[in-house]
Amino acid sequence: MQTYNLPAVRARRPAWNKGRIGGQKRPLMPKHVWAIRVRLELAENHRDLALFNMAIDCKLRGCDLVRMKVVDVMASGYIKERASVLQSKTQKPVKFEITEGTRISIKRWMKDPIMVGSEYLWPGRFHARLHISTRQYARIVRAWVVSIGLETTAYGTHSMRRTKVTQLYKKTGNLRAVQLLLGHTKMDSTVQYLGVELEDALEISEAIEI
Repeated sequence: MQTYNLPAVRARRPAWNKGRIGGQKRPLMPKHVWAIRVRLELAENHRDLALFNMAIDCKLRGCDLVRMKVVDVMASGYIKERASVLQSKTQKPVKFEITEGTRISIKRWMKDPIMVGSEYLWPGRFHARLHISTRQYARIVRAWVVSIGLETTAYGTHSMRRTKVTQLYKKTGNLRAVQLLLGHTKMDSTVQYLGVELEDALEISEAIEI
């Protein structure tokens, strides 16, 4: 009797993203932003507070945020009110504001001993690395999210990038402003990034009287 070699039956591994929330990471709400700030201030975590505030203001991708240099935000011993950073993805500069609260937290962070002689705004520990990695930044963001009891799979580094522009869009409906602040070359990218739908467009239209 002829026998056949049948393929071995292996147990299927669960999908890596099982139980995780997919799609765009949610932006933080204003109450979340203030809750994280309060916790970082109470903990006197000057690095994380400065990093959190800058992430909200600059709206940069994580890879660009971690590579920020001191000269990007400081001139003649003062923190700039506006700054510009070259985006690694598009190789085009993007400008952003540095609000008063962020300037105060950056100035406080600059006095930390680890910042002595550092070229980068977020140096690696003991200067073994020039700057923190994007993976380390992601872990830091996760710790912020956990500290205020949010679902970790729903938020990430892109939540920081989306937070301020989402509020801007909700209050003004100005997609062009959002496009410029995010450094997008195409409006379609901005629309997709914000998740703008027809209902949003109708609400904006209804609020305008001619």
